[in-house]
Amino acid sequence: MSELPPCPKCHSVYVYEDRASLVCPECGHEWIAGTDTSVPDADSGLIAKDVHGTLLTDGDSVVVIKDLKVKGSSSAVKVGTKVKNIRLVEGDHNIDCKISGIGEMKLKSEFIRKA
Repeated sequence: MSELPPCPKCHSVYVYEDRASLVCPECGHEWIAGTDTSVPDADSGLIAKDVHGTLLTDGDSVVVIKDLKVKGSSSAVKVGTKVKNIRLVEGDHNIDCKISGIGEMKLKSEFIRKA
């Protein structure tokens, strides 16, 4: 069995492989195997994954997978709506974006997939 390197963020030895990445279960840090570079936005602490587990970064384009009601309005964001240039933020709704015809919105990453 090959020995995996410790986590570069918290120095934990409980690291495991997940496809091409290494993951620390203690702090949640992910990085590419064989390098010390972290996954996008890991240095700022903002990590968001879409419904399929794909990592999202600032500037990505995503597609809405479920009709979403807009609070305080009679309109809704329909399934299949493509959203360009997202921005990751902290909080319950972890994506800021602009949707044409609706305006600025906050979305949860569990209702989108990477385009």
